Amino acid sequence: MMTLMPRRRLLRRVLLAVLALLALLVAVAWFSIPTPREYDVISIKQDARYQGADALARAWSLEAASAYHGRVQYQHNPSVCGPTTLANVITSLGGEATPRSVIEGSGYCWTGYCIPGVSLDELAQIARRKLPGAEVELIRDLSLEEFRAHLRRSNDPGVRYTVNFLRGPLFRTGGGHHSPIAGYLEQDDLVLVLDVNERFGPWLVPSARLFAAIDTVDAATEHKRGLLRITPPAR
Repeated sequence: MMTLMPRRRLLRRVLLAVLALLALLVAVAWFSIPTPREYDVISIKQDARYQGADALARAWSLEAASAYHGRVQYQHNPSVCGPTTLANVITSLGGEATPRSVIEGSGYCWTGYCIPGVSLDELAQIARRKLPGAEVELIRDLSLEEFRAHLRRSNDPGVRYTVNFLRGPLFRTGGGHHSPIAGYLEQDDLVLVLDVNERFGPWLVPSARLFAAIDTVDAATEHKRGLLRITPPAR
């Protein structure tokens, strides 16, 4: 009969082997993601308005943006921008959420990694599970004018918008990403994006540049990128 100690050693070895296999699978999946191409554009970081203190202060003071209280939760690993975006939206609506709590029970990212990342469609499904009663509308295939109409709507404190964009058309290089849109300075034509990657932080961008970044195809789904509009139930 196997004694208690050898049995524990066996279970420990099996657990370590399973964890090692999972780590290997995550590493293989991560490093198999193609290196993003470089775009022939000037990075928006070169625009003085990108993180200009005056414009950022005015953007944060917009009614919908103020619900975020000047704070952003940042992703704890590069693959969880989608769940982190939803965590920010949920807390702006008065709830409590972290990227990890958004992942739990979502049916996605059970290892803590979302390889190669969640698509816009998948993020919509997660949002519907995590925000019962809320209307979650996936919006894509927009014209620039239709996009600007949604940007104006993003100032409504009764709705929240998230954006799925490709970094390349904005920063010369970079892959797909999710973040909240917190508001729109219409007179300046500047969108406030609460980038959930801490290396970037909140920034402002002209609407046409952000539109170019969402008017791209997600190679994993072969669908255009776009927006989520989240309308919580009336209280």
